[in-house]
Amino acid sequence: MDNFVRVRGAGEHNLRDVDVDLPRDAMVAFTGVSGSGKSSLAFGTLYAEAQRRYFESVAPYARRLLQQVGAPRVREISGLPPAVALQQRRGAPSSRSTVGTLTTLSNLMRMLYSRAGTYPPGAQRLEAEAFSPNTPAGACPHCHGLGVVHDVAEDLLVPDPSLSIRDGAIAAWPGAWQGANLRSIVTGLGIDIDKPWHKLSRKKRDWLLYTDEQPSVLIKPERDRIDYGYMGMFWSARKHVMHTLADSKSERMRDRALRFVRSVPCPDCRGSGLRPEALAVTFNGRSLAEVNSMSFTELVTLLQPVAGASEAAVRLCADLVARIEVLLELGLGYLSTGRSSTTLSPGEAQRLRIATQLRSGLFGVVYVLDEPSAGLHPADAEPLLEVLDRLKAAGNSLFVVEHDMDVVRRADWIVDIGPGAGEAGGRVVYSGPVAGLEQVAESATGHHLFGRAARFEHATRAPQGWLHLGGVSRHNLRDVSVDLPRGVLTAVTGVSGSGKSTLLTEIAALSGEFDRLVVVDQQPIGRTPRSNLATYTGMFDAVRKVYAAESGYSAGRFSFNVAEGRCETCQGEGFVAVELLFLPGMYAPCPACHGSRYNPETLDVRYRGRSIADVLAMSVDEAAGFLTDVPAAARGLATLREVGLGYLRLGQPATELSGGEAQRIKLATELQRIRRGHALYLLDEPTAGLHPADIALLLRQLHRLVDAGNTVVLVEHDLDTIATADWVIDLGPGGGDAGGTVVAAGTPAEVAQVKGSATARFLAPRLVDI
Repeated sequence: MDNFVRVRGAGEHNLRDVDVDLPRDAMVAFTGVSGSGKSSLAFGTLYAEAQRRYFESVAPYARRLLQQVGAPRVREISGLPPAVALQQRRGAPSSRSTVGTLTTLSNLMRMLYSRAGTYPPGAQRLEAEAFSPNTPAGACPHCHGLGVVHDVAEDLLVPDPSLSIRDGAIAAWPGAWQGANLRSIVTGLGIDIDKPWHKLSRKKRDWLLYTDEQPSVLIKPERDRIDYGYMGMFWSARKHVMHTLADSKSERMRDRALRFVRSVPCPDCRGSGLRPEALAVTFNGRSLAEVNSMSFTELVTLLQPVAGASEAAVRLCADLVARIEVLLELGLGYLSTGRSSTTLSPGEAQRLRIATQLRSGLFGVVYVLDEPSAGLHPADAEPLLEVLDRLKAAGNSLFVVEHDMDVVRRADWIVDIGPGAGEAGGRVVYSGPVAGLEQVAESATGHHLFGRAARFEHATRAPQGWLHLGGVSRHNLRDVSVDLPRGVLTAVTGVSGSGKSTLLTEIAALSGEFDRLVVVDQQPIGRTPRSNLATYTGMFDAVRKVYAAESGYSAGRFSFNVAEGRCETCQGEGFVAVELLFLPGMYAPCPACHGSRYNPETLDVRYRGRSIADVLAMSVDEAAGFLTDVPAAARGLATLREVGLGYLRLGQPATELSGGEAQRIKLATELQRIRRGHALYLLDEPTAGLHPADIALLLRQLHRLVDAGNTVVLVEHDLDTIATADWVIDLGPGGGDAGGTVVAAGTPAEVAQVKGSATARFLAPRLVDI
C-alpha cells in the first residue's frame, strides 16, 4: 500500500502549481519564512480538501449548517485520510464558553454532581442539565446564567464627592437643559443643591442615585431660562442610566451611559451562573461553583477515589482524572474549568484542543496543527512534543506548520516552502528527511536549522535610570516588586501562566514617567475588509492625492468608501454575496468592477500607466519601486519591508492578516513616524508566529527604537531574542498559583546562572553559542 499523500497542482493563494509527496503515519513539518505559502499548503489545500470530501457525504440541506472553508485550488490529491485542524485561534467570542466546555470536562462534572453528588436532606435528584448555566433548567434567574450583572456604582456616578449637585456632582445626569431641569426638581424637593455631595445625608444620597420613585414637581418660571411653569418629573441617576441604555437610539448617549456601569458578580449565584438548588449539591464537600474555580492541579486531588464511593462516582472520577492528567502534562495545571475561553491565549486554546483529541482515541487521521509551540516557554514545549508523539504513535499523521527549530528537528519529514515570501515564495524548496535540508543553499530555514545564520550582535546597554513598580497583586502576581531600567530593551520571561502579560499591563501604568506610551499588540488593525494595509498605515492618503493631482478630481474620489468613485454594484467591496439555496452562501468578484472596487471613470485615471486599483493590488515590494517619487508613501513602504512585510499587498484586507502581521504593521507605522522624546514601547510576544529569518529583521527594528533613546519592554519566549536583551525579568517559578513571583532579574548572562529559573537552563546554552 502506498503510504504517501500525493498533492498535484496546488495553486491556493501564492502556491505555484505545487507537486509534493507527504508520508503518512509521520510528523511532517511545513517550514518557510512568513508569507511563503506554508499555511496555504497545509490548511488551505490539504485540510480544506479533506473537509470538502467529508462534506460531500453530507446531505446538501445539512451542509449549509456547517462552516466550510471552501474547495481548494488543486488538481489532484491522493491518499488523503480524514483531517482534523487544530489552529491558532483566540478563545470563542461567547462569554458562556469556558475551559470546561472547550475540553468537554464540564459535561462529565455535571454528570458527576447529578449522579454522585451529596444532596441536602429531602432534596430531589437533579438532572445533569440543571448543573449547566447555559440551560433554562440550570441558569440563575437573576443573571440568566452569565454569572455577572451590570449595574451602576456610586464611585462612577459621583466621581468627585466634594462637588455640589449644582457643580455637577452627579456626573451620570444629563447636561444642558435636562440637567438644569433635574436641579430645579431637586431644589423643589427640598434638597440643597449647593451643599457638597459628601455632606448630604446617606439617605438623601441613596435616594438621589437609586430610587425608582419619580415624583413630579412644579417648576416655577425663571428669568432667562423658562417663561412659564411646568410639572417636572424626577429621574434618579440609576434610572436615567438604565433608561438610556435600554431605549436610546443614540450610540453616543449609550456610550456615555456605559461609563457609569460596572460588571459585578451576580449577588444571587455569587458569580457561578447556577440556581440555588444546584449550588446546594456537593461532592467531597465542595459545590460545583467551588470546583469550577479550582486549578486542575487542585482538582485532581479532590477527584481521587474515596472509600465507599458509588460505582458512578468511581467511573466518572477516573475518566475526569485521566483527561485532566493530559492537561497537567501540557503545563496547563494552572487553568480551571470555569475560566472564560475569551481570556485564553491562542497557544493555551490549541493545547486544550490537542489534549481533547488525545483522549478521543481516533487513529488513521491527519492532524493539521498551526504552530503548536507558538507562545510556549521551552519548558512547556517539551511535554507538548511528547503528547504529539503519542498522537503519532496511536496511528495518526501530524502535519505541523512550525517556526520553532527545536520542534522542526523532531519531525520525520520537512517540507520547506519559499524561498521567499509572497511572489518570491510558493514553491517547494525541499521535501524529505530533515537532515537533507542542510544541502539546500537557498533555504532560509536550513541556515537557521543547522546554525549557519549570522546571529544578531550588539553591545549591551547600561540603564539610563530606573523606575520602581512595587507591591503588585493582580491575577496571579503576588505582591511583586520590580525595578524597570530605562533606555534599554527588557525581556519579561517565564513559563505559561507565570504572570508575564499581567506584569506588562502593570508596567503600562508607569507611562506617566515617559513622553509617550506605545502598545504594539497582535489585535487586528481592523475588523472589516474595508480596512487594509494601505489605509491603516496612512500611505493611501498620499497615493490618493497623487491620483487627484493627475485628474482634477478630489482625493476623496479615490477612496472605495466614498460613493463618488466606488463601484455602486458592490458598494466598493469588490465582491458580491451569492446565495445558494441548500448550500452555504459564497462570495464572487463583482460582475461590474471585477473586484477592482471602483467605477470606470475612476479607473480611467492613470499614474505612470497604472490605475488606483492596480496600486492596491501591488505587493509592498512592488509598490516601493513604483512610488519612489511619493515621499510620504515611500517612507512607509521602506519600513514595512524592513520588518519583513514586503510580500503583503497594499489592499490586503485586515481580516486576512495574522496577529503577527498586524503587530508588525503597527510597529512599522510607529517606526516611520518622526518622533522626539522618550517613549515606552510594550510588546506581548512580538516573535510569535515568525520564522527565525523574520525574527532577525524584527530584532533590528526593536533595537533601533532603543538606540533612538526609547525604552522597549517585551514579553518573550524566543531564546535568541531574549539573549539579545539588555535586561531580563524572569517570572515563575511555575504557572498559576505556582508562579507570580520574580525569580530572577539582571542581564541575560546573570539570569542564565539562577538555579530556580525555568528559563535559565534553556538560555545558558544560547549564550554560549553567541
